[in-house]
Amino acid sequence: MPNEAQEQPSASVVTPSFDVVSDGGLDGLPRLLNEVRVAPFTLTFGQESFVADELPRDELFAKLRGDAPHPTTSQPTPGQYAELYREAERPLLVVTISSGLSGSLNSAEQARSLVNGVPVTLHDSRTLSGAQAFQVHAAMTARERGLDLDTALAWMRTVHEETELYFTIDTLEYLRRGGRIGTVQAKLGSMLNLKPVVTVDKATGTYINAGRARTWPKALDAIAQQVTTRFGAGTPLRVALLYGETADDAEQLSTRLSERHPLWWTDTAPVGVALVVHTGPKAVGLAVAPERWPWERDDLGAG
Repeated sequence: MPNEAQEQPSASVVTPSFDVVSDGGLDGLPRLLNEVRVAPFTLTFGQESFVADELPRDELFAKLRGDAPHPTTSQPTPGQYAELYREAERPLLVVTISSGLSGSLNSAEQARSLVNGVPVTLHDSRTLSGAQAFQVHAAMTARERGLDLDTALAWMRTVHEETELYFTIDTLEYLRRGGRIGTVQAKLGSMLNLKPVVTVDKATGTYINAGRARTWPKALDAIAQQVTTRFGAGTPLRVALLYGETADDAEQLSTRLSERHPLWWTDTAPVGVALVVHTGPKAVGLAVAPERWPWERDDLGAG
């Protein structure tokens, strides 16, 4: 008879074949595999500069509302990426904010020439924030299962095609300050109290206007309607809720969406600096996709 005290063979340990790096366009979600090394953005108010993730959010919002010059954001430098590359123990997959919104991808490419012997694969997410977080989660899931880079890239491409990002803002003033819209357009929008609904074009990876509303509650309704139009009434959804200064805004949006769709999975995160300097403190949005991840569906799963 076998010795009852004898230990049973343990399950095999998966050895990842690559690691994942991202940038400051990522708004990581607590319930996803988003714990990756990040090349940060720099935030500059006149002569004063901060590494974006080191500036407390309450200070950021105070500066946005105060007399400080409107901030600019700068993409990570090639040197910052190179530092991450040098620390690598495995081939790297770099998932960047959309190249239509930032030069981060270009910096990541330039960093390759600064470091020898580190295989680096670049992936333009063509989005940002929670939608970028979905793609990072896809890559990290493949990594943790011991799957290869090709599988990770395939899952990220599928996630990109299936995910939409929508957000609205209370005022056009911060877009005007950042040079994203003209002064006349901003003044007209303020006179009419317009709240734009903004999304990201999948082909260009740039912001486009998906709608507008006259009041904040109507703007939240407009986002919910955009989601229903895109995915079909009653479709179960996976939703990352994003907010500026107040988490209550995300809860209000979630309530509206749940009246139209079963929410199979939800998580919440604050909007990061890469987006909030353009939206201002009062902003809310979501990244949304069909309920099942690609690897959870028999037609697309790879193990």
